[in-house]
Amino acid sequence: MSDEKAPRKKGKGKLAIIVVLVLLLGAAGAAGGFFAAGMLGGTAHAETEDPNRPKLVLKGEAAEPAKEGEKAEPVIGTVDGDGSSPKDAANYQATYYQIETPFTSNLKDSGSFAQISLAIATYYDSRLIENIKQHEIAVRSSVLMHIADQDELELSTPQGKEALQKELKGAINKILVEKTGFGGVDNVYFTNFVIQ
Repeated sequence: MSDEKAPRKKGKGKLAIIVVLVLLLGAAGAAGGFFAAGMLGGTAHAETEDPNRPKLVLKGEAAEPAKEGEKAEPVIGTVDGDGSSPKDAANYQATYYQIETPFTSNLKDSGSFAQISLAIATYYDSRLIENIKQHEIAVRSSVLMHIADQDELELSTPQGKEALQKELKGAINKILVEKTGFGGVDNVYFTNFVIQ
């Protein structure tokens, strides 16, 4: 009799393991689905659905934000890590904004100073420009601190100017992310550059 019961126990044990595995896989699949939908732990979808967040502007469209009820261009998976440049930039409209007051600062370890006028470029709607205007004091402070940390000899070379351009783009995007939760500046351009 003991020989007859042994196979039954093995069968019940395998069945119990299979049931537990199926339940675990089902729960993991459901959790993954909820996460992907933004209902569990994920915030990426919630951020892109914010109606106040700047949206990409397709070529031929106005840089004004979409009106209530209109659908705006989604940005999920279409921008670089810092939220500044779309991967397929040729499809989007660039908007330029000249910061009115020039930046004047002493240069590092030098009696010289630099006076620089800046313009920014973005592929996002006018909300990004409004964010820059609203936080211009913080942007100006960051830009001035970066200029003050520059070496005069380096800034006199094209490579030094290009490096400063990239640095200022990062600094402005960092301020915008801190203040608004979103960067969006694609490039910084010098419209005037004087070292004395």
